[in-house]
Amino acid sequence: MTQTGLKRELANRHVQLIAIGGTIGTGLFLGSGKAIEKAGPSIILTYLIVGMAIFFVMRALGELLLSKAGYQSFTDIAEDYLGPRAAFVTGWTYWFCWIMTAMADVIAVGVYVQYWFDIPQWMPAVLCLIVLLGLNLMTVKNFGELEFWFALIKVITILALIGLGIVLLVMGFRTDAGTVSVRNLWEHGGIFPNGVSGFLFSFQMVVFAYVGVELVGVSAAETANPEKSIPAAINKIPLRILFFYVGALFVLLCINPWTQLSPSESPFVRTFTLVGIPVAAGIINFVVLTSAASACNSGMFSTSRILYNLSRKGQAPQRLGRLNRNHVPSQSLFLSTIVISGGALLSKLLPGQAFEIVTTISAICFIWVWGVILVCHIRYKRIRPELHATSRFKAPFTPWINYVVLALFAGILVIMLISGETRPALLCTPIWFILLLVLYQLRGRKRDSEPVLETTNT
Repeated sequence: MTQTGLKRELANRHVQLIAIGGTIGTGLFLGSGKAIEKAGPSIILTYLIVGMAIFFVMRALGELLLSKAGYQSFTDIAEDYLGPRAAFVTGWTYWFCWIMTAMADVIAVGVYVQYWFDIPQWMPAVLCLIVLLGLNLMTVKNFGELEFWFALIKVITILALIGLGIVLLVMGFRTDAGTVSVRNLWEHGGIFPNGVSGFLFSFQMVVFAYVGVELVGVSAAETANPEKSIPAAINKIPLRILFFYVGALFVLLCINPWTQLSPSESPFVRTFTLVGIPVAAGIINFVVLTSAASACNSGMFSTSRILYNLSRKGQAPQRLGRLNRNHVPSQSLFLSTIVISGGALLSKLLPGQAFEIVTTISAICFIWVWGVILVCHIRYKRIRPELHATSRFKAPFTPWINYVVLALFAGILVIMLISGETRPALLCTPIWFILLLVLYQLRGRKRDSEPVLETTNT
């Protein structure tokens, strides 16, 4: 049964928790250990810099989304301000980077379940995909409910960590690693123990930690009251960054000297173990499991909506634009789920490098998407100043802040090129963009070569 449009079933509480879940992900729970190894305590500054840049991206996206009622997502914005070619590349790139991210997360689900049950890794991964697919096929409200509870688990965990850290700081608690103290931030080699290079090389994993924050924009077409919920969610991003990222890492590094943290182990597990909580590993394993499932759920949602939007614009097969009786793009959802399931094969072929390759490519592609949003906002102010003048949600400090953030993103790409760990993935990623441009050109030639049927009046 085909329906005519997406249904607005995401309530304000769904949008708020989707925004929170988008700023707390696998990058924080798993990637922060490796980032801390590179940057030491200066990792707090890295998260702060990238977080503020993302906030300005989101303010630009919010103003653009609310400037025209017909916008479904930022691919519509890209087509309006940069043309169909840019919309085609941006839409498929956004689909691709979420596919890559979801692949890594569904593999992680299988690994985490093995902590409790001695079963093959692919079984819980496939089961997770089937359950999430079934729930997403019902209504968009199910996606909102899943993300609400997934995000709530992550929020409670970080709240518990910060609360525990404050108590230990006041007590001057002593662990096997030493006394819990703010001095741990500078007494083990200083704030920049590995120099400026270590600080700069941490940016890639920090960028990956923020992927998904733009889900507020993807869900705009299915939000019951976007004029109210989207600005509210975006305006709270700085507070969430300060609390959930900067606050959590500050507490972690006060409890643990950064030299005591292993890049292969979650610093959250290490912290709860140090303070003598016997079930710490199990608790954090459950939290990371739900975090991975949440990211996979977000990936399935966003990729299906992107394919649906591309199909509506004639940039993907028409069948991907079909909706089921619940107003869900089921064909797009099925295709994305099938591709995501290929993550198990990737982990088998490249078990040691798969996660870093996937996260690097994902970060690069997200930088592209965020950059397109900023460029669209620059053009929006230039060619439609009347819309900006009447906007109720003006992005601050524009347009110069857009150029500053774009320069930061360009600098991060240069850092990835210099780093031996991220260079191979960076050099391979342009192949994707070249492929998309070729496909767009071939698609245009095919359309031009189709015969035009003339009609006569009778």
